[in-house]
Amino acid sequence: QDAQKLQEELEALELEGCSKNGKVSVWLSGNQEPIRVRVDPSLLLEGHEATENAILEALKSAYEHSTTTMKTKMEELTGGLNLNLPGLTDEN
Repeated sequence: QDAQKLQEELEALELEGCSKNGKVSVWLSGNQEPIRVRVDPSLLLEGHEATENAILEALKSAYEHSTTTMKTKMEELTGGLNLNLPGLTDEN
């Protein structure tokens, strides 16, 4: 029952990751499902490489935020047990 509640809570979260220049934001759920992307139109004028790099930075940031949040929530549910679950380790 607690696991189901956690799953629902993670699905409802919207976690934002941003590029270093702040021109791209990516939102993922707590379960790492993509929700939406925002790209500042001025970034497109900087060329495709700059745009691609900024999108990748934002995606990595959102993924890290989502993974950290999921790990924290799982630790709360399990009372701090280190379950060493795939995808939740810091070795990514």
